[in-house]
Amino acid sequence: MERVHQLGDARRGKLLPNLIGFGRALRRAGAPVDAARMALAAQAAQLVGVQDRHDLGAALEAVLVSREQDREVFRELFDAWFRDPELAHRMLAQMLPTAEGRAEPPKARPRVREALAAPCAPRTEAQNDREVQFDAAMTASDRQRLRQADFNALGAAEYRLVERLAREIALPVPTVPGRRLRVTGQARAQARLHWPGAWREASRTGGELLRLPRLVRREQPLPLLVLVDVSGSMERYARLLLAFLHAATRGAAGGRARRDVFAFGTSLTDLTPAFRMADTDAMLGRASASITDFAGGTRLGDCLAQLRRQHARRLVGGRTLVLLISDGLDTGEPGALRQELQWLRRQSRRLLWLNPLLRFEGYAPLARGAAELQRASDALLAVHNLQALEDLAQSIAALLQRGPSFASNRH
Repeated sequence: MERVHQLGDARRGKLLPNLIGFGRALRRAGAPVDAARMALAAQAAQLVGVQDRHDLGAALEAVLVSREQDREVFRELFDAWFRDPELAHRMLAQMLPTAEGRAEPPKARPRVREALAAPCAPRTEAQNDREVQFDAAMTASDRQRLRQADFNALGAAEYRLVERLAREIALPVPTVPGRRLRVTGQARAQARLHWPGAWREASRTGGELLRLPRLVRREQPLPLLVLVDVSGSMERYARLLLAFLHAATRGAAGGRARRDVFAFGTSLTDLTPAFRMADTDAMLGRASASITDFAGGTRLGDCLAQLRRQHARRLVGGRTLVLLISDGLDTGEPGALRQELQWLRRQSRRLLWLNPLLRFEGYAPLARGAAELQRASDALLAVHNLQALEDLAQSIAALLQRGPSFASNRH
């Protein structure tokens, strides 16, 4: 019978505790590691042995990593954790609340740097309340740094805090004069006299006109159509922007605003039922369960064709404001994308491209899909940090105030 090598360092017999500590650190870095995966990791280590570090890393990666975005994090963390036994023991000691030493963490990725940092001691409920109050009242420099920080460069804790802060940013739904009229007693430039109402007023006062009622158009919120790219390059932005849009447009215009939300990658996913939920966390959970192509590729042309065939009625009479959130890295056919974008542009009041890549100085949409998006869009707006989200409502309002000729003067 073939002899099965037991887990353990030849000198110390501590590989199994190190493996458990590594799994904890990987979970702290944001990877979905549970007890079942750790059991598979132990079996994989038994099968491949510990003679070759590259074989051990490949085996652990096969059972512990299930998402593409966690692959590079795993490799950096594995290299740091299993560089030598002494370093592994020092890092394992960091998992204890009383650990005083800190190993030098890698500087490449915030998630790895945060995973290797020593955790804080357990807090009581009162301490947690005080910490939340402290976070809400950060110093001016901390708040300014987070307002300017790119979403893609945040650590796990910073990302959670910024997501909470993003939910507090308002995005008033723009309003336009509607077709229906209402009576007002105020004299306005666009108002006209309401003669039937004037005669009724006069009949109550013996023929004297004490007040001239006027008719003005009712202000109604623009219908919103939000298209969110959930491909791999947009993964760090998609969740945060969905949380922002859900909280910012919830109850807009007294609940009269219509909003339709779709996620697109290689296929189109209707998130409108999820957006009807009152709680943002519940919405994110339902959206995550609904999206089947998360962190995959991008075929915007095919997704827009699906929108045209199945959901064309969501675009209300050419009045819909379309917010298309994507970095423009499309892998589909440019001709098909151009045709579908032309259809979308004809059916909407404004087509605004919200692009996180505008954070780069001198960015130019040179890719074929990005070039088509630029030609079809009324404007490009940045959505890469809190400051950009705070400026978004003002930018949209300014764009809607421009005349009809603006559609022909696209960027």
